[in-house]
Formats: sequence, structure tokens, C-alpha cells
Amino acid sequence: MPGARRAAGVRRPHPQPPEEPPAREEQDLLLAAAYVSDAQYNRNIPFETSPQAIRLYYFYNHWTMQAATYFFICIDLSLALFEEPALFPLPFLATSIVEVLCLTAFLGRLVHFAKVTPQMVFWKDTKNICIMLTIVLTLIDLIVYGSLEAVNIHSVRWSRALRPVFLINFPESRQIRRAFRSIRNTLPDILYVFLLFLFSVLMFSLMALKLFGDRGLKTVEGSPYFTNILDIAFELYVLVTTANSPDVMMPAYDFNGWYSLYFITYIIINTYIFMSVFLAVVYNNYRKHLKNEIRKLAYLKRHKMIEAFNLLKVQVGTEFVVKEAQWRRLAKVVAPDISSSHLELLLRVSDEGQKGHVDKMNFLRLADLLNIQVVTINIKRHPLEAWMPRVYQSSASLLVQRMVRHRVFVWVYDVIILVNAIFIALDERNPFISYAEWLFLSLYIIEILLKLYTYEPRSYFGRRQFWNWFDVLIIIAALVATVANTTIQSARKYSSQQILDIVLILRILRLLRVIVSIERFRVIVTTLINIGPAMLTFGGLVLVVYYVFAIIGMEAFHSKVQFFDPNFTAPDALVCGNPALKDSAFARNRYCKNNFNDLASAFILLMELTVVNQWHVLAGGFALVTHQAAKLYFVGFHIVVVILIVNIFIAFILEAFFVAYSLEKSEVETAIEKKIQELGVGIQEEAVQDGKLVDNMDTRDSGFSGDDGDNKRKALKGLYFRIASKKYRTVDALLQQMFESEIAPEDEGPPLDEILNFSPSDICPKNPSFENSA
Repeated sequence: MPGARRAAGVRRPHPQPPEEPPAREEQDLLLAAAYVSDAQYNRNIPFETSPQAIRLYYFYNHWTMQAATYFFICIDLSLALFEEPALFPLPFLATSIVEVLCLTAFLGRLVHFAKVTPQMVFWKDTKNICIMLTIVLTLIDLIVYGSLEAVNIHSVRWSRALRPVFLINFPESRQIRRAFRSIRNTLPDILYVFLLFLFSVLMFSLMALKLFGDRGLKTVEGSPYFTNILDIAFELYVLVTTANSPDVMMPAYDFNGWYSLYFITYIIINTYIFMSVFLAVVYNNYRKHLKNEIRKLAYLKRHKMIEAFNLLKVQVGTEFVVKEAQWRRLAKVVAPDISSSHLELLLRVSDEGQKGHVDKMNFLRLADLLNIQVVTINIKRHPLEAWMPRVYQSSASLLVQRMVRHRVFVWVYDVIILVNAIFIALDERNPFISYAEWLFLSLYIIEILLKLYTYEPRSYFGRRQFWNWFDVLIIIAALVATVANTTIQSARKYSSQQILDIVLILRILRLLRVIVSIERFRVIVTTLINIGPAMLTFGGLVLVVYYVFAIIGMEAFHSKVQFFDPNFTAPDALVCGNPALKDSAFARNRYCKNNFNDLASAFILLMELTVVNQWHVLAGGFALVTHQAAKLYFVGFHIVVVILIVNIFIAFILEAFFVAYSLEKSEVETAIEKKIQELGVGIQEEAVQDGKLVDNMDTRDSGFSGDDGDNKRKALKGLYFRIASKKYRTVDALLQQMFESEIAPEDEGPPLDEILNFSPSDICPKNPSFENSA
């Protein structure tokens, strides 16, 4: 009775909290689900373990909240398009109101994070301090700038360069932070090489001053050749990038051919040896720190799954397990949209002996199981077979179907595509060539119709049938564009050049199908597609660096160079609107559109600087319109982007390609994938892409029936597993998969403090939620 329970509770020396067991069980389930979800998505955010904090944590990680954060970050970054110097000018009041709204959203996100994180952890986290300081500094800058503008005093919006801080420091951007950590960790080692490189440049600069300074040589522009040590150092630094080769050598080479040995020696030492050493140092350090990162992620994932298991475990006999009902509830909380058949199959993989519970080793795989995609394939009759079975099953119809399925059918159309490519390269104005395109379009349409006749249409146009969709859309678009082009040409009223360009591009894109049909090409292309999303990490890194340099360049150089229409004949047009550029290489090359007068122009100019060709001419032009010290801006950009980030990017691509390519070739399997194959429900994604499973199959959800033995096989009939599409994985996930396969199932890993010290962490210090839930 309730009264008896209360009385018994008073007599206990240590009274228990008045929490009913079902409520405690529900709380443990939610906490365990939070750990599993973190392990599934490789999150390492410390959070309080109270029921309210856990619910707030779920809301914090909801995709809508993350999407809203990125939305406001994009809005905040794009404000530079509308602020002076602007591509699309808006009043300062309008942009400032939008920026205040963005700052409010960032502050709200930070407050939300503070509600779920222990206070000691929150205030020790550098990311949170950076966000708060940036918000305060931006508000101060807005107030000061707005007040000065009100009295017609122009000032500098210096806080705009701080906007990428929000992109870097919110927890959602951990991949970008990891890239910045790679740079930070690489800097100490690369610094010594860079200092030695600068010493070499200065040594050669002194040699050049002594060799050529007193010769009275002149450059092509008529200026003195190698008479100023600073100019010499800049020209030799440019020579390392080969942008001014052989121009910088020609005056000395014309004077005496033996002087070419000086420049050849310089190029060998600094361009080939030092630049290669830079790449080697960066690559070596990147691999070392990436390995530590992956070890850390893998062990943290294991610790979270162990904590989740400890919350839900019960003792059965001599071992601790998680009951089947509790396992089901946990999976439904972590993945609410999971289907019943999907959940049942995951349980059959986890509960190997159908004992009604999941042991620890199999429970630790739950996060990986939830990342595996289930494909349910049911035999489905072709609609034509249902409508006219006698015709569809006739000998002639079956012959057509066998022909379409045969490999020769693919080869024939590959040859047709190659012949079409030859016709595309020929003169389009030739009537024979023009009419031939209709023949090729007809053949492509016949190909699609034959495939739809042979394969079940809904499976042919399945969600994962990318190349089928690509073929059909390209042919339809080319057909529409060709018809439109012919109609316009026959009307003889409008210029159809743009439509003709679209037609030609669509025809050329069709050639990609040949590449995919060749196995070795397909492996390489698939590998490139696989690492595509991983490259977005460095896309974000480059965006941050570009944005900061663009804002600095806009403040320093805007309106110094003006672009005029090519037909404009005024004298200012010849010097880009600035007399200081008269007779300069910048003006002669008509580089006037390469300026910092708006964000878009600044980004294009920075891209040109990244390519490094003629970057010294661009630097020299802006130095002429401002001060020679402006060259330091361009040298700094080259050091940060070309020497450091591009080398890290190359190291990243090399590592990513080696990993993805080796996995593609060796078909590395984790323990989970092996279990799926043992159950006979494994399938390779290539089989789906090649159309081997398209014939008479439909993707739909199906339930399970049966219990054990033969019934188990019947339950799994028609249901297949395949690992989540590799093209959507990150390289970190691929490396982590390889590392996890080396961890023994019973290995719980080193202590949490040691894991967090594998590499410098920007995520959190010791996670108190692990201790609180022990």
C-alpha cells in the first residue's frame, strides 16, 4: 500500500528519491538514446543528464535548429554584398537591422547550448568565448560606425572580418575546426622550413644585388634592374611561383648567357626543393594529427555506447545484457522514422541466437547499424506483363528483353555515343551534321524506351538510380533544346546562339555515360564522387580565408581601381581610373576589372591570386595606387592560401583518395558487414547501379513473419542490407571504420582523459556526463 511504502521509506537510513521506477526507466532510456545518437553522428558535446537538459539537448541537435543556425550564418556572411563597397547597395540601417537579428539568433543558440552544458565546461570552452566576444565587438562596431555615419564621417567596418568566427565555432562546424586544427598543428613544423626558405631568398637577393646592381641594366619598362634589395626579394619570391618566369631573368640573360645559371640554381633550390619539402612536411603532419583525431573519435564512440549499455543493462545468468523490448524502444527513440522491417532486421543482426536480449558486444554496434541503409526488394511484375501477358511473354518480346539485358547492348550504345562525339566536334553549320543529331537523339530515345520495356519502370527510376535519371533528363533536355533551336532558326527572327550552346553542352555531357560503363574508369570516378563531400570541409576553410582577405582588401583598396566599358574611350579608361597606373603592366593588360570594389570582384581576384599566374602584376598595380607596403597583403595571401592551405588540401585529397580507392578495391568489411553477409542479406551497391536488381523489382517496406529456423529465412526473403552509400561518407568516417575494425570487441579503450589528450581538442574537456551516468 502507498502508506506502507512511505512508512518503510522513513525507517531507511538513506531515503530514496520519490521517483517511481517507470519514470527512472524512461529517463535512463532518453539518456542512453542521447549517447547512441552522439555516437551515430560522432558528436562530442558535453551535456547535463537531468531529464530537462536531455530534452533540451535533443532539441539542440534537431536538424531544424542546425539548419536555422546555418541559415543565419549565410545571411550574416552575405551582408557584405549589400554593404559599402556593395554589389547591391542597401542603406546602412537595413543591413544593420539584419545583422542584429543574426547576432540575436547566434546569442539564442549560445544560450541554448549553455542550458544543456555544465557551467564549468561552458565557460572553459574557447568556442563559446569567441562567439560571445565576436557578438560584443560587432555590436560596438555597429554603434560606432552608425554614429559616425550619422554625422557624415566615414570609418572602417572592421568587425566584418570577424563574421567567419560564427561559421567556425558553432559545434555543427566541427569538420572546419578540424581543418583549422590541422593548420595550427602543422605551423610549428612548417615554420622552421619557411624561415630557412626566407633565408635562402634573402641570400639570393644579396647575390643578385651584387651581381646585377651596378651593371646599369634596365627592365622592359625601362626601370633599373635589381638595384633595390626589397624589390629584388619580392621579384625572387614571385619567381618561386614561376609567375614572372622568364621575364625576370631576361635582362641579365641578354647581357650574359652565363647569368642564367644563377636563376636556374635559384629555381631548383627554392621552387622544386623547398616547395616539395613544404608539401612533405604538411602531408606528414596532417597524417599524424588525422590519425590521432580518428583514434579519438573511435574511442569516444566506444565510450558513449558503453555508457548507454550500462544504463540499460540487466543481468541474465552470468552476463549483462539489454532486453529485446528495451533495445527496440531505444532504437525507436534514436531513429523515430525507422520502419518495422528495418528494426526487425537490425534486431536479428544484434540478437544472434534469438535469445530475446542483446549482449554487450552486439549492443556496441547499434550506432553503426543505424547508419546502414536497408533495401527491401520484392518481386514485382512489369505492368505490360499484367496488361498483356501473352504479348509480353511472346518469343519476340523475350528476345528483345534478352538483347537489352546483354552486355553487347551497352557496348553498342557506347560506340554510338563516341560517334556522336565525333559529329559534335565537326562543323555544326553543315546540314548533314545538323540532321545527324536527330538520328542520334532518336537512337537515345529508343534506348530508353527499350529499357523501360525490359525493366520495371518504378525500379528503373528508383531513388538510387542516378545514371538512369541522368540519361533520361539529358536526352529530354537535349530534345527540347534541339527542337527550340530548330524552331528559332526556321523563324529567322531571334538569335539562337545561347540555345545552341545549351544543346552542345547537353550533348557533350552524354559522354560521361561512357566513362561510367568502363569498370576501371568507374572505380576512379566513384572514388572522386566519394571524397566530394569530404572536400566540402576544405571548401568551408577556403571560404573563411577568402572572406577575411576579401573584407581586408575591400577596406584597403576599394575604389582605387575602376572598370570601364571596353568601348569607353576616355583617358581614364586606359589607366583604370587612376593616373598612378599609367604605363604599368596592370593597365596595359587591362586588369581593371580585377579590383576590390565589391565582394564578388574580391573573391574572383583572390581566386586569380590562388592560381598565382600574373599575381605579381596584380600586386604591383595595387601597390602603385596605394603604397609599396601593399605587396605584403598579397605575399601574406600567397603564404596562407597557396603555401599552407593548398598544401594541406593536397595532403587531404591524397589521403582521401588513397583511403577511398583502397576501400573500393579491397572491399574492406567491418564486423557488421560480415554479419550481414552471413545472414545472406548482403548486397553490393554496384549491383543496384548496374541495373542487375532493377529487373522486376520494387523498393518498398515489408514486415517480418516467422520466428526461428526456416521461418527466419522466410522472414528475410526479399530483404537486403547494404552499407550506406559511400559517396555520402566523409573521409573521417571511412578512416574511422578502418580503425574500428582493428579494435577488439572487448576493448573499452583507454580512460577518457587519455582519449581527450590524443590531440588538441576544441570540442570539450573531460565530459562530465560520462561520470554522472556511470
